[in-house]
Amino acid sequence: MLTKVFPFLVWLRDYSKEKFKIDFISGLTVALVLIPQSMAYAQLAGLPPYYGLYAAFLPPMVAALFGSSRQLQTGPVAVVSLMTAASLAPLATAGSEQYIAYAVLLALTVGIFQFALGVLRLGLIVNFLSHPVVNGFTNAAAIIIGLSQFSKLFGVYVDNAEHFYETIIRVVIAAIDYTHIPTLLMGIFAIAMMIGLKKINPKIPNVLVAVVITTLISYFTGFNNDFSAKISDINSEKVKQEISEFNSTVQKIDDLSKQRYELNLALDKIKEDKGKNSIDYLKGSQEIALINKQIEEISHFQYLARKNLRNYKFEAAGNENKVFYLKTTAKAEFETDGKTWRLKVGNKYLKEDSLTMTGGGAVVGQIPPGLPAFSIPTFSIAMFLKLLPFAIIISLLGFMEAIAIAKAMAAKTGQKLDPNQELIGQGLANMLGAVGKSYPVSGSFSRSAVNFDSGAVTGISSVVTSLMVVITLMFFTPLLYHLPQAVLAGVIMMAVFGLVNVHGFVHAYEAKKSDGIISVLTFLTTLAFAPHLEKGIELGVVLSLGVFLYNNMRPKVTSLAMQEDMSLGSTDYHGLKECPHVAVVRFEGTLFFANATYLEDQVLNFQRERPELKHIIIACGGINDIDASGEEALGLLIDRVKASGVDISFSGLNENVISVFKRTHLYEKIGEENIYGNVQDAVEEVFKVTHQKGSVYSCPLVSYIPVDSSAG
Repeated sequence: MLTKVFPFLVWLRDYSKEKFKIDFISGLTVALVLIPQSMAYAQLAGLPPYYGLYAAFLPPMVAALFGSSRQLQTGPVAVVSLMTAASLAPLATAGSEQYIAYAVLLALTVGIFQFALGVLRLGLIVNFLSHPVVNGFTNAAAIIIGLSQFSKLFGVYVDNAEHFYETIIRVVIAAIDYTHIPTLLMGIFAIAMMIGLKKINPKIPNVLVAVVITTLISYFTGFNNDFSAKISDINSEKVKQEISEFNSTVQKIDDLSKQRYELNLALDKIKEDKGKNSIDYLKGSQEIALINKQIEEISHFQYLARKNLRNYKFEAAGNENKVFYLKTTAKAEFETDGKTWRLKVGNKYLKEDSLTMTGGGAVVGQIPPGLPAFSIPTFSIAMFLKLLPFAIIISLLGFMEAIAIAKAMAAKTGQKLDPNQELIGQGLANMLGAVGKSYPVSGSFSRSAVNFDSGAVTGISSVVTSLMVVITLMFFTPLLYHLPQAVLAGVIMMAVFGLVNVHGFVHAYEAKKSDGIISVLTFLTTLAFAPHLEKGIELGVVLSLGVFLYNNMRPKVTSLAMQEDMSLGSTDYHGLKECPHVAVVRFEGTLFFANATYLEDQVLNFQRERPELKHIIIACGGINDIDASGEEALGLLIDRVKASGVDISFSGLNENVISVFKRTHLYEKIGEENIYGNVQDAVEEVFKVTHQKGSVYSCPLVSYIPVDSSAG
């Protein structure tokens, strides 16, 4: 019982000092990859980089202690990070306090759902996401993730558009207008370094080496060059006016957002007290809809103002007391520093006494030292239900990724894997991670591979990884200040290269044409509807279920005849000659309400095509279950066949089907003498009574039966 609740106790039975050494080295190696990766993935999720570290110190340890895999490494991953950003984008502005609160609550919601599935032993629900759907989605997500980093690579700033391809167009336009060359070179250098080190020796922590070297270059070359200026330092009345207008839109949106938040709380109360159909509830809903429309209109004006401010390029005169001139109006008599300066504009209020003018590349910046404050996320049923649809998709997708990795490693180690226990581990990792300000996490392909290749024996390696992250948060965060954002973009782009799997489409198509088509449609839909990534998964699941139902509504009904190896085979597939007097029909699949009449139609078609037919044998080896509709259809089929003067028999019935026949008295209707254990016995007995002497040796079934030439 203890090992059920605390599965990690099994590791300690034969744990030794030698095993700990291996686990320690593995955990340390993974930490060297995890720390820069987690910061990059946090940005992908729309969060400040240090939230990646928060998601990397509790979840790996908890998932390892309470999961069933000994090598699986849990933490921030690319696809789940992208899904987090896509889920929260309609609810709050990326990076804002409200957005962060939603991200932490989403982790809690994901954890609750995964934990519930595990406790209820419902791990099989993950099968609703078929491999073709996951392959199509993962390939599309990899492309979206890679392209989403282009803005950081070129050193440009754009707002996200309604559709992802529109965002990319904005990035291209901004990059053509102005690309920060040192930023681009820094990103390319980091990517080239990671690729080169990986080819030289895959065991070298190429990500860490790239991060350390580029951070040192950034520090010693002054790569980041921000200057805090007052609005009076900008020598342009037009720019000053636009800053004022932008701040006005920010203030209006903040006021309306607070008003909307209070109305939502009041509306929840009205719904609880008076119901959704009350007049007060309808009035409140209308007020919120009106506020949403106002926010939408003001946000558009804010976007235009922000776009204009970002497009301005300045030259600076002076050293400590800089004056910023528009590049098109800078006076010749002033000596400038030769750099191009830009105003850093986000979604927040621009403080007129401390405007950030950037004349270099973007870096990670200040990271709060120490561990995050532990607290249970603010929770409400209304918000839980709002996040639940996104949480379900993230839960299933994240778990599929985790269990696929765990199975691959378990196949090599011979370790017993329990999917439901793994769900419990992943659920607890997300729930307890949320207490430590984590966003949703899952099992990582790349870090699990590093852990496995390093020889990790138990989940102690993940505990060591978590401790390394804690030490980093406590003592080494100042060292990460000068880490270039372009390098983090390169880390993400390198990570998603491994997610692109074109062969997966070919493999799915070769296995089954419909699977290949579903995979491609999921891929295209995910790309087309990005950032609403759930649309691709939803379409893929619907198509998979639709194909499954279609195939079960029209199961394979095959006419059988003799092959050269003395076995029965499909007449259509092998081009075999059929017996004119005896038809052997094989039905493959469950006989239920959706396909009950299909068998009847196919058998009657065989009967119409063979006017000399005297007996039909239904080979039922493929029927593993039958419902009331199927039983009723068989009864009607027997009546119609016998009414036409043709006999009918059944062979290969399993116990479950026979029990249904007996309970409904269909067994008596068929007659025990017409039920055979296997199709060979059925053919032999039917052959003897159906064929006339003299016509035996020309029958395609004759070689199947040990014929007595003196028999009639």
